[in-house]
Amino acid sequence: MSKILIIEDEAAIRRVLVKILSEENDTYQVDEAEDGAAGLDKIKNNDYDLVLCDIKMPKMDGVEVLEEVKKIKPEIPMVMISGHGDMETAIHTMRLGAFDYISKPPDLNRLLNTVRNALDKKQLVVENKILKKKVSKNYEMVGESEAISHIKLMIDKVAQTEARVLITGPNGTGKELVAHQLHEKSERANFPLIEVNCAAIPSELIESELFGHVKGAFTSAVKDRAGKFEAADKGTIFLDEIGDMSLSAQAKVLRALQESMITRVGAEKDIKVDVRVVAATNKDLKTEIAEGRFREDLYHRLAVILIKVPPLNERRDDIPALIRHFAEKIASEQGNVVKVFSQPAIKLLQEYDWTGNIRELRNVVERLIILGGNEISETDVKMFASK
Repeated sequence: MSKILIIEDEAAIRRVLVKILSEENDTYQVDEAEDGAAGLDKIKNNDYDLVLCDIKMPKMDGVEVLEEVKKIKPEIPMVMISGHGDMETAIHTMRLGAFDYISKPPDLNRLLNTVRNALDKKQLVVENKILKKKVSKNYEMVGESEAISHIKLMIDKVAQTEARVLITGPNGTGKELVAHQLHEKSERANFPLIEVNCAAIPSELIESELFGHVKGAFTSAVKDRAGKFEAADKGTIFLDEIGDMSLSAQAKVLRALQESMITRVGAEKDIKVDVRVVAATNKDLKTEIAEGRFREDLYHRLAVILIKVPPLNERRDDIPALIRHFAEKIASEQGNVVKVFSQPAIKLLQEYDWTGNIRELRNVVERLIILGGNEISETDVKMFASK
């Protein structure tokens, strides 16, 4: 049932709105407030899916109510009710974040369409929050070892800044988890995190992928296309395996960092972008610089903050927690009961040489869950997790 609050000082208008909404849909639960102050109190103490709010009211006008609601419950869509002389103010409220406005006396079809659209938007916001929580759980950093605790502390300190971050470490250590945590804890969290695997894109296509292209720029460019930097505007772009990027693309990334401007392939017009760049690599970039494969000026632009993710062999204390985490995750994905690993099994896994790092550990845990007994034993590990 959708809960709707009507804030309107004219009783006759309130009665009309309540009647229209109640007759339209019996799942609408409609509440009323006679002025802005009373309405704000109700919003603070209740969960509403939509607020219809008059602009001109005693005690507290609609603009003030809108500004307060955007501070305390920004997810609630606000539809403003405007009198004939309030149109300029109504348009101003849209700039302040109102979903829409309707005029007095309310037109039936316009009112109902606006209400339905606003409630649909609220539902999308709720679903998006649920999805983000699920995504966030997928990128949870598991472990309390000294090395991981240090990384978590660095993330907490750096996330709220605009500093660029370079994440280093071997393959399979979880560099992408660090990038996701940096984004989710930043003020850009409500905007996109766009991931680009620089090693997976052919060198002749990397510039188009990052910066977009215009129609006719090359043989397969049949229409204009925005690149990843534009898609990440106001958010974060994560350049994974940046050590594999071509020198030509490096030069353009450097310009994007220096000037906050990009140019689509084949275009002359510059496009301004507001993007935070987080990069990662499994290569020693200083060696790459010495051998002429990576630009030193780009390295210094990227490496404002360096976060080194250690290999699993250097954080063996985290292996029991990682095993439990993967066992629960795999059971949830497969719809099975969570299997328990015996202490001797865990101890044996802690002694292994994990050249593939966390990625390899997850694969081994899944293999043991599929092939092992109800409790994963030391024998199961020796049989199915052979190195």
